[in-house]
Amino acid sequence: MSHKSKKSKQQAELKGKILKENAVGSGEQVDIEVACREIGKLALGKFDETVEIAVRLGVDPKKADQAVKGSVVLPNGLGKTVRLAVFARGEKAEEARAAGADIVGAEDLVEEVKNGNIDFERVVATPDMMVLLAKIGKILGPRGLMPTPKLGTVTSDVKSIVSEIKAGQVAFRVDKGGNIHAAVGKASFEGQKLFENVVAVLRGLQRLKPLTSKGVYFKKMTISTTMSPSLEVEIASARAVV
Repeated sequence: MSHKSKKSKQQAELKGKILKENAVGSGEQVDIEVACREIGKLALGKFDETVEIAVRLGVDPKKADQAVKGSVVLPNGLGKTVRLAVFARGEKAEEARAAGADIVGAEDLVEEVKNGNIDFERVVATPDMMVLLAKIGKILGPRGLMPTPKLGTVTSDVKSIVSEIKAGQVAFRVDKGGNIHAAVGKASFEGQKLFENVVAVLRGLQRLKPLTSKGVYFKKMTISTTMSPSLEVEIASARAVV
């Protein structure tokens, strides 16, 4: 049996045990706090896996007024250092560096991106830089890296946004299937810390509920790590925390 197959079998057995001890009713869903407490047990990789939630929302992403996107600062951080690039000049560039930005530039940084040098995970830009960024929009956009005013990543207040991202801000946007994906910490986090981070994201989503969204807003939720199977959360328990 390969190492991968052995690990998958072990994860399946662990998941079965978690469900047997914690499943709600006769299904395979667990309470949201239980999911946060138990998910780390399924992370059998040789590194500290990222924990992610996926939430299906009752929205129509094709409608512009239901394209949910936003960000929240996780109370317990992400458990990792996010590499941040800031497009800015002069005084704003200095502010970005002082606040902890990893890469700061203007035309030079645009050329780096054009050459395929994308050594960052988040992007911030001052408003005057957006004309420049239009030249690399087709590179940054598909990677989810294009800054936008709605996420607060196009701003003159670079000090605040850089500080927030470095403190554990997570951004999210609804995909074509009506799902939101968001990192909420690491497998090594205590269950309570993961739970607090998950609640922060869910409350952020609730605040962003479109006025035109009718019916059930939180429809389904799962939690998983980078390489683990997912646990399905009892959606009533998720709704109860917002």
